[in-house]
Amino acid sequence: MTKYIRHAAAFCVLLLVALLVNAARVQVVQGPSYDDNPANRRATIARYGQARGDILVGGLPVTGSRDTGEQLRHERAYENGPLYAPVTGFASQVYGTTFLEHAEDGILSGTDPLLSPFPLWNEVTRAQNPPGDVVTTLNRSAQEAAYRGLGARKGAVAAIEPSTGRILALVSTPSYDPAELSGNGDAVTSAWARLNDDPEKPMLNRAARQTYPPGSTFKVVTAAAALDAGVVEDLDAPTDSPDPYTLPGTRTRLTNESEGCADASVRAAFEWSCNTVFAKLGADVGVDAMSSTAQAFGFNDTSLRIPYSVAQSTFDTHVDRAQLALSSIGQYNTRATPLQMAMVAAAVANGGQVRAPYLVERTVRKGGETITTTGARPLHQAMNPATAVRMRELMTDVVREGTGANAAIPGATVGGKTGTAQHGVGNAGVPYAWFVSWAQGNDDMEPKVAVAVVVEDAAADRGEISGGGDAAPIAREVMKAVLGL
Repeated sequence: MTKYIRHAAAFCVLLLVALLVNAARVQVVQGPSYDDNPANRRATIARYGQARGDILVGGLPVTGSRDTGEQLRHERAYENGPLYAPVTGFASQVYGTTFLEHAEDGILSGTDPLLSPFPLWNEVTRAQNPPGDVVTTLNRSAQEAAYRGLGARKGAVAAIEPSTGRILALVSTPSYDPAELSGNGDAVTSAWARLNDDPEKPMLNRAARQTYPPGSTFKVVTAAAALDAGVVEDLDAPTDSPDPYTLPGTRTRLTNESEGCADASVRAAFEWSCNTVFAKLGADVGVDAMSSTAQAFGFNDTSLRIPYSVAQSTFDTHVDRAQLALSSIGQYNTRATPLQMAMVAAAVANGGQVRAPYLVERTVRKGGETITTTGARPLHQAMNPATAVRMRELMTDVVREGTGANAAIPGATVGGKTGTAQHGVGNAGVPYAWFVSWAQGNDDMEPKVAVAVVVEDAAADRGEISGGGDAAPIAREVMKAVLGL
């Protein structure tokens, strides 16, 4: 009898071991496949079971959460959603996340291991961490000034702090309210279809994800390349620049909107935006030096993140001399985001050094304890410091005496460059109005802000849109907001 009891006990132990082995196989080996199975809604339910962390601007949240009482309990809410949409993006229960909502999802959703003081214990217990908050670099007043300045027009504004790369404003219009996409009902599906079908593309981030021909604002890059290469030594000496200028190797003649550009000095040509002078300068500098300078400013960089990805600004490095001449005045294949052109202006203001722009100051736990911080990071020396000093002269002259007078601010030194970029087949499209600038208050030790503005207005006549007339006043208000003037 004892023998049979021992056999039964051994068999029970064997069954228990088999049960434990099978449980381990299911939970450890096959666990990830169950977690990733679309039919398993536990992760999704848990994700929305607690309120999402906030994105902060000026110490105040511009996001929130709404308790619906449903299975997917918390929906994302936004304060003044259209104003901050190019920064926050959306967090949708149906369509996922974009921009900061995506790049910082681990912190905002509470899944980032850094939120837990004991990450290994959390892994075992499957406990959820309270979500953290994301503190942005934005200046609330500058963001509002940019959005107000663009108004109903289509365009974008980017503003950064030259010495650090902190993004102070990032605005794109027309915009949309990300809250329309937060839930999971029919209204969300309808809003998604409407926003994607809208020809005005309100969900497009024109400040960081759209490139434009930069037009005459690119002459900042060309002038810097010419000074660094020694092609220009005296800003006030006449240049050998005919008007009109025949593009090298062609019969195509390039003309100017302004008069008096024939053999104009670099200072005068920069003030009044003479295409002929700068097209010839670019051709004289050569493709290697022009490409090197453009890339030092950030063109052709595929790795830039703020922390979400930014569209690549391009300067074609495989061109003949005629194409190089056009590229050097911001035409042909030259394309730039407003953020890139703000980096160009910032480099001039910052002694020739380009700082990598960034949008997140730090991430914090709910109690305010810092988890991660983002410091200022040098990116490239775009030009010699002595060249930067001379470029500041040129840009200051544009505002004081030239086409950028509408950007002048009492109590501050302002440098700028206007641009009116052609586009479309045969340049038949309405020109884009550009303005890039930097500003330093009279009591400041260094420039505090660099701005790029682009305005595209399909309703305007060709003669009614210009960088100085349309874009410069917007830049002025953004700079005043940052300077507190």
